[in-house]
Parts: sequence; structure tokens; C-alpha cells
Amino acid sequence: MLGFYVHVPFCSVRCGYCDFNTYTASELGGASAPAGASRATYAEAALAEVRFARATWPDEDRPVSTVFFGGGTPTLLPPEDLTRLVAGIDETFGLAPDAEVTTEANPDSVSADDLARLREGGLNRISFGMQSAVRPVLAVLDRTHDPERVPRVVEWARAAGFDQVSLDLIYGTPGESLEDWATSVDSALACAPDHVSAYSLVVEQGTALARRVRRGEVAPVDDDDLADKYVLADERFGRAGLGWYEVSNWARDDAARCRHNLGYWRGDDWWGVGPGAHSHRDGVRWWNVKHPAEYARRLDAGESPEAGREELTAEERHTEALLLGIRLAEGLPTSVLAYDEQRRLPALEQEGLLDVVGDRVRLTVRGRLLADGVVRDLLD
Repeated sequence: MLGFYVHVPFCSVRCGYCDFNTYTASELGGASAPAGASRATYAEAALAEVRFARATWPDEDRPVSTVFFGGGTPTLLPPEDLTRLVAGIDETFGLAPDAEVTTEANPDSVSADDLARLREGGLNRISFGMQSAVRPVLAVLDRTHDPERVPRVVEWARAAGFDQVSLDLIYGTPGESLEDWATSVDSALACAPDHVSAYSLVVEQGTALARRVRRGEVAPVDDDDLADKYVLADERFGRAGLGWYEVSNWARDDAARCRHNLGYWRGDDWWGVGPGAHSHRDGVRWWNVKHPAEYARRLDAGESPEAGREELTAEERHTEALLLGIRLAEGLPTSVLAYDEQRRLPALEQEGLLDVVGDRVRLTVRGRLLADGVVRDLLD
């Protein structure tokens, strides 16, 4: 499968937990921002990279199966900019007839009219950053949206004709009780989403939240608390008809699974457009320069925006296949495991971390909580 990821590096407010390559308007110079560092000119720079991708892969004949707009907040760009990018990818590479075209969106970054124009322009899947339904939890995360707006934007997306609507949640925020988390889970399910992503909070070094934890202003993340919240979510999602298909993702049926992200977990190929975006093809990974102004300058000069690359060794590719594939509900074929790794399966099964069913290895619920540890045990 061939996918395109388009990174939109703009945010209205920097969230304290986020370490993504994103910028507020003031960080980029406001009205005096250079070309490419401005929302008004960003789509042209991204389209230039799409054309550069075609020149780099002149013989690529696969149609694009998935397009994913992430960020940042992609919907801070006008709907016409996002749909122009979809059209540009279609004109340059060709979209598959059933292509999945997704955008992330903050609930307060779109109107009903915006969603209608996005759908008319070819986007068919949307993922709203709900994160929590509890105001004090949202405040700790520096999220600015009103939680009562989430049901409205979901309703607007349905009315606009989006095929799939997803909600993103975060659990483990300092000060969040188990009851708070249950409220968020139940509020998300009340919106009847097709798909839910639920990620444990990771306090990344260098973020404002990490500094608050270090100063003792908020409590550090507790692993036992995260485990309790994961189990609660998994049970309630399951009762509501959402089945897990990846450790942090649940879908109403196979059609509702995020095909773009499945491409990452299965080791497919994708081109990442935008500052700091990563790409992969045939075991080679590369990434772009991070600052939007330098990114745009290079493309305007006809230069590659690439900042670096690496070619994975056979051992690294094997490790990644295990690390990512084990996270999927479909499991890993035992045939991909080396002899010594297969010999470790009975002990891990005895510990209740995985099941061997036929010729596939699948994580149990306990194994999902300790997925990285399971991989380490297999590789050691």
C-alpha cells in the first residue's frame, strides 16, 4: 500500500504535554512570518513537495490508498487548502477509487460549513481530538475546547456525509480520577463514533508538563493507574460494539479501522509531506527539516526538504516487524519469528501475556498492557 501523510505544523495554542513539531502564530512571527511559515502560503509549499515526490519516484505506479492530514491542527487551514492538497495528490499520483482521506481536527477548529466543504472536496474520514470530557482534565492538558462541543461536531460531520468519525482520548492526566476517565469514555461512546483511539499520557522531556511534574506542581503518571484505565476503556468499548484491532485503537467493524495507520504498523510505504514529516519506502526512512520557513525555502529553490535518512538493516526491520505487528489484534505469524524467539513463546503464554492460535501469536489483555516488554522478552 502507498500512503501520503501531510503534516500541518500550526496550532492556535501549544498544549503543555505535546512535543510534536508544531508552532503557534506568534512563534513563527505572526503577520510577518516568512513564506512557508504562514498558514496563507503553507499549502503551496506542501504541493511543491508532492510534485517533488513524483519527480523522485517517476516510475511509481501504485495509486495512493490513504491520505492523512495530521499536526498540529490541520483544520486551522481553510478547507479549500486541504482539498487542494487532496486534488494535488490525486493529479500527481492518482488516488485509489476507495482511498481513505482523513483529517485530524480540534472540536473548536471547525464549523458545520467547514465540514461540508471538506467532505465535498474529497475527505471522507475525520478524527476529533476530544481527549477528555472533564473540564479540569482538559485544563491540565491546556486544551481549549468546550467538551460540550464534541457531540455537536460529530453530528455536523455525520450531516456532512463523512464515512467514518473517530474520537481521540488521552488517559492518565495528572489529577484525573478513574471516575473522570469513565466519564470521558462514556461521553465518547454517547456520540456513537465509528472508531476511538485511547492513548496513555506520556510526559515527554522538554515539554511544559514535564517541567510542572519536575517542580512538583502536578503528580507524575502512575503505571498502575494507566493499567486500570486501559482495562476500563477496553471493557466499555467492547460492550458498546467497538473491537480492539491495535493496542490503542478500537473500531466498530473492519471498514472503520484506520487504514492509514495500519499501513504504518504493517510496514507499508508512505511519503510524509511537511516540515519534520517522516517517510518510508522499502526499508529506507527519511525525514524533512523541521522549521516551516527552511522547509519552504528549500522547495522554492528546487531543493530536497530532506534532513536525513537511514536504511534499516535486516535485524532492525525484523525488530520493527515484531514491535509493530505484535500490537495488532490479527497478531504475528509464527513464521516471522526466529527459532530462538519461537522457543520463548510457551513461557510467555504460561505468563498469560499472549496466546498462540494456529500459526499466529496474539496478545492477551495483560499482554497489551506490557506489549513492549513482550517484544523485549522475545528478542532477548
